[in-house]
Amino acid sequence: MKYGTTLKALGLLIALSMLMTACSSGSDTATIELVSPERAADVIGEDPAGLVVLDIRTPEEFAEVRIADAINVDFYAPDFADQLDVLDKSDPYVMYCRTGNRSSEAIETMKELGFEEVYEIDGGIVNWYDSGYPIEQ
Repeated sequence: MKYGTTLKALGLLIALSMLMTACSSGSDTATIELVSPERAADVIGEDPAGLVVLDIRTPEEFAEVRIADAINVDFYAPDFADQLDVLDKSDPYVMYCRTGNRSSEAIETMKELGFEEVYEIDGGIVNWYDSGYPIEQ
């Protein structure tokens, strides 16, 4: 009798393990990193297919100064998550805000939405510029 109970328990454990594996979001293979401006510049310089430089500051901040070829999605917009959700999650992203506060919150949203490759610039555009990298005005 004990043998049958043990087999049932083992079968249940295997079934639960398979279910948990099947339900995982695939985030184990995602690359979501806080990187130095130097590393971000390397990623941008490598120019992987589909690379998006994502500025999440306000449109006013974006109009003043930005990294070349960046697109703008306002972190403070009420539909920020919805705007992110329509982006191609399989494309690589280099994302930044002004100093890193907004981007550290936005990275969690991007994880939840299933983005596969995101490099968040540590210290934002301020650190990027202070590290000697170019900006557009």
